[in-house]
Parts: sequence; C-alpha cells; structure tokens
Amino acid sequence: MPKAKGKSRRQKYSYNLNRKRLYRSARRRAAPRIACSHIRHAWDPAKSVAQNLAEMGLAEDPNKAVPIPKKKLLGMEVESGGRVQGKKIVRKPYVVNEMEYEASLPEKKSNTLSRDLIDYVRYMIQNHGENYKEMARDEKNYYQDTPKQIKRKINVYKNFYPEEYKDFIASLKPEKMDVQ
Repeated sequence: MPKAKGKSRRQKYSYNLNRKRLYRSARRRAAPRIACSHIRHAWDPAKSVAQNLAEMGLAEDPNKAVPIPKKKLLGMEVESGGRVQGKKIVRKPYVVNEMEYEASLPEKKSNTLSRDLIDYVRYMIQNHGENYKEMARDEKNYYQDTPKQIKRKINVYKNFYPEEYKDFIASLKPEKMDVQ
C-alpha cells in the first residue's frame, strides 16, 4: 500500500502560535505544591501565597523577615531608615505551633546495616579474630575486600551495634579457652 502524500515531510514550525500565553495560563491554574501537612490544611486557595503565609505567621521572603544588618561604614554605624513596620495579624497561629512541636521531637535513628554485612563481619571475627590479612584471603570474601576494607566494615559494625559487638566478643572468649 502506498504512503499518504505529505507524511514523509518534516513538520513546519508554526510561527503564529503564541506559546508563552499557553504556558502562562497552564501555570496559573496549577495549585502550589505544599509539602507540610499543617500548611496544606490551613491553605485557602482563594487567597494569594503572600496572604496565606502572612495569616499563618510565616514569612514569604526570608530576606525581608530577618534583614541582614548593615555593616559598619568607616567606623560609624549606619542606621536603617527609621521605618516602623506594621504588625501583621496572625489568624492561624496553630500552624506555626504545630510545626515547632514537630521540629522539637527527637529524630528516630534509622541507620541499620544489612543482615548480609552483619553475618559477614561476625563470620570473619569468629574465624580469624583480628587478623585482617587472613580475612582478606578467606574463601567467604566474595567481594575480594582488602584488609583495610574489612577493618573498616568491622569498625562500622562496632559503631552501629556496640552492645551487640561486646556480647559477641564475650561469647567468643569461652570457646577459645576450651580449645586450649
């Protein structure tokens, strides 16, 4: 079957199409992405970003909220223009209070090591003690780690699980005494 006429030609750029206007209107319609749930729940879509943030007691522009003091000029202090900024009314103070409370909570430690790495380190310590060169030549050293790399992995294990490491070393000592 023959091709349709004109399909093999490249498309011509339409110079008469106003792409700026299309892009701008699409951006205007999109609602702002808000990551914080407290702000998201208190957000009023009928108001501007500046109005919403002012009602919550948050700053729209951090440079205006906390101005950088002017440096001393030739030994004399330069005073600001003597303007007194009007106090803004905070209608939704609970947003800032909730955010401060959430920030004051202690962080949970989510640092853990993989089960494979823990088993690897325990196997090496159990069979070779502190001899890292012997560990590097072990057949279970699948990744062909150098003695320094193995030592680093053992130190990481010591730092992540200090109590578990002490218990493990303590359990190894009676085995060594029975052998002698």
